[in-house]
Amino acid sequence: MSVRERVPTAGGVAPVSLRPLGAALGAALVVLVPAALVTGAVAPLALADPGPFVRWGLPVIDALADLVSVTVVGLLGLAAFVVPERRSTDRRGSATRLAGVLAGVWFVLVLLQVVLGFADLAGSPLTTPGLLDQLLRFAWELETTRVLVLSGLCALVVAVGAQLVTRRAPTAWLSLVALAGVLVLSLTGHAAGSASHEDAVNGLLVHLLGVTLWVGGLVALVVLRPRLGADLGSSVARFSVVATWSFGAVALSGLLQAWIRVGSPGGLLTGYGALVVGKTLVLLLLGWLGWRQRGVLAGRLAADPSDGRAFARLALAEVVLMGVATGFAVVLSRSRPPVPDAVPDPSPVLSLTGYPDPGPVTAADWFTAWRLDWLFVAVAVLAVAVYLGGVRRLRRRGDSWPLLRSVLWVLGWAVFAWATCGAPGIWGRVLFSTHMVMHMTVAMIVPLMLVPAAPVTLALRALPARADRTWGPREVVLQVVHSRLLRVLSNPVVAAALFFFSLAAFYFSPLFGLALTTHTGHLLMLAHFLLTGYLLVQVMIGTDPGPPKWSPMMLLVILFATVSFHAFFGVVVTGSQELLAGDFWRALDLPWSPDPLADQRTAGEIAWGIGEAPTLVLAVVVAAQWYRAETRRAVRADRQADRDGGAELEAYNARLDRLRAEAERMERDGR
Repeated sequence: MSVRERVPTAGGVAPVSLRPLGAALGAALVVLVPAALVTGAVAPLALADPGPFVRWGLPVIDALADLVSVTVVGLLGLAAFVVPERRSTDRRGSATRLAGVLAGVWFVLVLLQVVLGFADLAGSPLTTPGLLDQLLRFAWELETTRVLVLSGLCALVVAVGAQLVTRRAPTAWLSLVALAGVLVLSLTGHAAGSASHEDAVNGLLVHLLGVTLWVGGLVALVVLRPRLGADLGSSVARFSVVATWSFGAVALSGLLQAWIRVGSPGGLLTGYGALVVGKTLVLLLLGWLGWRQRGVLAGRLAADPSDGRAFARLALAEVVLMGVATGFAVVLSRSRPPVPDAVPDPSPVLSLTGYPDPGPVTAADWFTAWRLDWLFVAVAVLAVAVYLGGVRRLRRRGDSWPLLRSVLWVLGWAVFAWATCGAPGIWGRVLFSTHMVMHMTVAMIVPLMLVPAAPVTLALRALPARADRTWGPREVVLQVVHSRLLRVLSNPVVAAALFFFSLAAFYFSPLFGLALTTHTGHLLMLAHFLLTGYLLVQVMIGTDPGPPKWSPMMLLVILFATVSFHAFFGVVVTGSQELLAGDFWRALDLPWSPDPLADQRTAGEIAWGIGEAPTLVLAVVVAAQWYRAETRRAVRADRQADRDGGAELEAYNARLDRLRAEAERMERDGR
């Protein structure tokens, strides 16, 4: 591929610079090749030696795949959310088509990763007879290759879809598909086999998210720079916000990952620790460059938005350092950390849940026991901080915001943190009844606090609008609020059916067992519970903008039908003689726990009992809103009658008189 490629646009032909991407790849290779030699030759991770080509080539292929994949995400993200489009330009189309080409390269690299990775796991050279047949047979069964297959499928979807889309919305969806193809890789590596499994996977997930948005966005911005012209300044300013958040995510998650892997200050003296120190120094240097970019470059671009030479030099250095950091990351993923991944002779509870046996729960534990999951805590803290930041912005410009809404928002996320990190989150892993407390709290109690806080209304009032018709945060919120999908989901019947039937489908299918035994299943379960509960409460009593609401009478009918189905679910679980996810509960074999079937009956009673109280609150709020709406309508009618002398009432009475006269006439004619 040439350094500069010409892409046709609506206004002619403009160059697209690919030099930064080549520089990043070259920097990664400079670091990777010697490190791969040392890592592969001295400390191979395979069961047997797969040969020098696999040992030394796999880290290089991994680095190439990482850098190409994040560039795809960056190009699509900038095209959809950052770069302005003018009548004479086709920036979005050019970026999308280039992303499609690179996604094809990404797909090929993933295929190589699957082949080389399987050979590495099997400890067999590529020339081993029957290796391909074994790969086809076991590729989906092994977690490492299965995750790569999923990543490759995302790359293939992007490669094909990028050649077909022409509008911003499909481009935005493709960027999310590409991002999913990168983030799914967090399920493999040291994190997936760690004794601190969930913290490690969460840390790697956030780390990958930050690195992808940061590296990919910067590479894409430099690649598109020749086409931006006077819009370079605004594009850099918008990306700087993303880079700041990404730096924070990378730094915090990297610190967590290093602590889990190194274990103690003495671990920094090992070869793995030296790699961690090297990556940390590169990260600090990157942070300084980013600060310099915002502090110095912003002023230059404000004076001359089209002068991108200084930006190109600074960004090129940053891209090269990112390539070096990516090289360190790949080598770290194939190096043995000081803290071993596996726990020797784990108990059944530890092997199934990832946590030791918490012992019997006491009354005090419901208030004092905590096992902080930093991902859930971070989500809650971030949600509260962003919300209060929006309130502060409103008050700075003289607008008011009800204090009760802020209190409800903070309280809702505090309850969420308790449900996921307190006693329900701890004993919910080993007791069905406690798990049901966590479920009902997240799905029915937390939304009752979050929805009245009206976060969408706050966002639309606090977030600035963009004048160049690009999609900033406010525009994305508007697109979601007025989307066809949300219009369908906000139908009260659909929301109620989704809430109940997904509940039944979850517990009476293998999904329940997956949520109990896998971290991904646990995260998806909690996200689903929270979103479906939030949607139902929003449909019933929400004040945020969205599709038109149904009449209060119909909402009450649907609400009481939903609570009836929910009670029926509780009765079925209580009376069931078949243990749901029975293999899991029997395998735990806790010496202190009650009979699993008796605990399941308690879970059904909890589902029935806890479900009634929030429903009653919803019904009272719907009735109160109905009453207030009717009162306001009556007041408006009285004021209108005072202004026009009761013309509306007189017209209504006259209409009744006409109808009565018409009925009398028809009766006489009938006779």
